[in-house]
Amino acid sequence: MDRATLSKLLSPDGWALLGALPPYDEKTAMALATRLRDAGVDPDLAAAALTQTRLRAKARTKLGDFADGMLFTPDGVEQATRLVVAATHARRYLGAGVTKVADLTCGVGADALAFAGVGLQVLAADVDEVTAALATVNLRHFPEAEVRHADGLSLDLVAEGVDGVYADPARRTRGGRRIFDPRAYAPPLDAVWALRDEVPAVGIKVGPGIPHQGLPADAEAQWVSVDGDVVEAGLWFGPLAPAGPGRSALVVRTSGDGTPGGSRTATRVLRAAPDDAELVPDVGPVGAYLYEPDGAVIRAGLVAHAAAELGGRLVDRTIAYVTTDAPADAPSSGPAIATGYRVLDVLPFNLKRLKAYLRERGVGRLTIKKRGTAVTPEQLRAQLSPKGDAAATLVLTRVNGAQHVLVVDPLG
Repeated sequence: MDRATLSKLLSPDGWALLGALPPYDEKTAMALATRLRDAGVDPDLAAAALTQTRLRAKARTKLGDFADGMLFTPDGVEQATRLVVAATHARRYLGAGVTKVADLTCGVGADALAFAGVGLQVLAADVDEVTAALATVNLRHFPEAEVRHADGLSLDLVAEGVDGVYADPARRTRGGRRIFDPRAYAPPLDAVWALRDEVPAVGIKVGPGIPHQGLPADAEAQWVSVDGDVVEAGLWFGPLAPAGPGRSALVVRTSGDGTPGGSRTATRVLRAAPDDAELVPDVGPVGAYLYEPDGAVIRAGLVAHAAAELGGRLVDRTIAYVTTDAPADAPSSGPAIATGYRVLDVLPFNLKRLKAYLRERGVGRLTIKKRGTAVTPEQLRAQLSPKGDAAATLVLTRVNGAQHVLVVDPLG
């Protein structure tokens, strides 16, 4: 979006048009565009308004009802933090006693929205002029928030009274390619975490694929999953890491109907400190139950900690599956850190034998999971050609170094 298009959208006519459009429906978008053109609506304005309805629909999965009153760019939707996660960020700053947060790379303002929503003063900056303008629109209901078109690293944090810093560096090229080298982020990761010498309370959102090697020794590195999807990692310094440095996993589960007041969130943290003794889990035969640790737990390198909590052992030294002889105790609070299955059968991997096994049981509907094998579920499904009314869940993995198929039944 350029400045001229944004000006048209923000005009009284543009804002009224945007408010009058129905929710985005791909099937009717072309016909609606034609009706707008026939009604004499400026073509650029009509296109921009329709684009916003499409982006708002996409953003609802992250921002819920807030998305309906916001403006977006495609990149802004992609990089925006989910509101449920942004709320956990805001609570960190509140818990640390921070009063004013500088959001150095605010984008369209999702995190700044959460900060302001809990009463924090916010100084939000973005180096892109149009993006800063969008953030200004999106934060218009929060007098606690000020947005500036500026390089966040150029802010005089002390003079601005900032006692907390947050940054979400860009991790894609202009062509959309992912950037994995933290030194190539915009701004570079080193430049952001150097700010902790000036303001100790620094938080940085990073990609969940960031390697463990080279992370600052004084940071809490936390990987976050929402409803089973690993969505981000964060580096937290100083008072924002009250439990001290180390690796942790935040598991978030949402439930409800998605309406205001109708949604609920449960969270659970699994943590390892740097001075923890290296946990070496047992490895042994497949028991009566199989547990797949949450993706955030795996990314954080806490599979051994999960095995200890579940009271189990690994099926293979290199595979993130935990097995137990009895069902693991349910957590006293918060969501489970692993998905559980009852083990029905354990078979050495043999295509002919597996095909016969499924045929004898009339299995025609398959759920196929894999870890530690080159076989793809699509390839195996085609080779098995399952037929029948029964359903089964197969887990393809290594057991003590050898390829096996586990036939399992999900728990609860």
